[in-house]
Amino acid sequence: MTRPPITPATAGEVFSLIRAGSATTRSEIGKLTGLSRTAVSARVSALQSIGLIADDDEGPSTGGRPPATLTFDNSAGLVLVVAIGRSRAQLAVTDLSGAILTAEDIDKSVGVGPDELMPEIADHLTSLLARIGRPPSEVIGVGLSIPGTVDVAAGASLDSPMMSGWDGVALAPYLASVTDAPLFADNDANVMALAELSERRESAPNLLMIKASTGLGAGIVLGGVLQRGSLGAAGEIGHTKTAAAKDVQCRCGDVGCVETVASGWALVHALEAQGRDVGHVRDVVRLALDGDGEARRLIRTSGRLIGDVISGAVNLLNPEVLVIGGDMAEADELFLAGLRESVYGNATALATRSLHIVSVSHGAQSGILGCAVLVLDNLLSPREIDLRIAGAAR
Repeated sequence: MTRPPITPATAGEVFSLIRAGSATTRSEIGKLTGLSRTAVSARVSALQSIGLIADDDEGPSTGGRPPATLTFDNSAGLVLVVAIGRSRAQLAVTDLSGAILTAEDIDKSVGVGPDELMPEIADHLTSLLARIGRPPSEVIGVGLSIPGTVDVAAGASLDSPMMSGWDGVALAPYLASVTDAPLFADNDANVMALAELSERRESAPNLLMIKASTGLGAGIVLGGVLQRGSLGAAGEIGHTKTAAAKDVQCRCGDVGCVETVASGWALVHALEAQGRDVGHVRDVVRLALDGDGEARRLIRTSGRLIGDVISGAVNLLNPEVLVIGGDMAEADELFLAGLRESVYGNATALATRSLHIVSVSHGAQSGILGCAVLVLDNLLSPREIDLRIAGAAR
């Protein structure tokens, strides 16, 4: 059988090696790609022409003149980040490595619509850019996350019981006054999964990210690739039926969903029914950490009930790691203890043999970092870099 010809590495593929730190000199690029010295120089020059690669300090010498070290210039652009939740929106500006340069939170009323919230977000993003003294022209993209199912192509919510009035509303036009850079939108649990994948790409290419906050959701990564499903609805675990919620009405309009007994809003309602002064799941977590017996019981039970549901997903997907994030993860071992009890008790011994159940790597910043990864994975991919170079050469 005739083998297809080997395609030489493109400038975009060379950039990926430099960005990942796999190659830091021209000679290393040549060894890894098989490109000639001339071809390597041409690709490096093309990357330098669009401002992404710089010659840094000289590398170690092996005799003769030390080689120049090639580095990814992560200051060559900015990413705007917007992570919208039920009661707050987290905003940030990052560099091209995803490092946060400045950030702030906006408290918002439950049920606020896009016509009210998005102009406020635009104003705050403009202020954040001014705070660091950088112009909007440096923004290469905007990453935005919202709860529920997202129409990634349209940049809009597709179906979210938590975000009434947002479904089908394109969000990019609201930010036109800030930047004309492209907007990338996704589900909140998905972007958190991307943040985890960026930390664990080699050790855990198969991971299950659970966001346990006001609502419940999951991000699924298999073979190093985020899985959204045919309609973008993969990971909507909060509306999985459970016997513990039999006949209990859910905010989605159905009955029996695990969210009705295990989500943050269910825990808040349970304490409110007892006359307790709580307004958000963060209040419940705070009470639990302060030693409140009922809050502690509710959070551990929540972990156990969520574990009952996701143990089936562990059997089905066999991930290396199960990552827990969201406000309830702030209760740390209290919540994880109940979840571990159910997962290890209900999933198969083989599926859990090497399974690690851990808290999210970046804490409360996981969502905004994931939004940055969403943009960077799209705009700094080899294909996009090659297209950018081709466009600059015209």
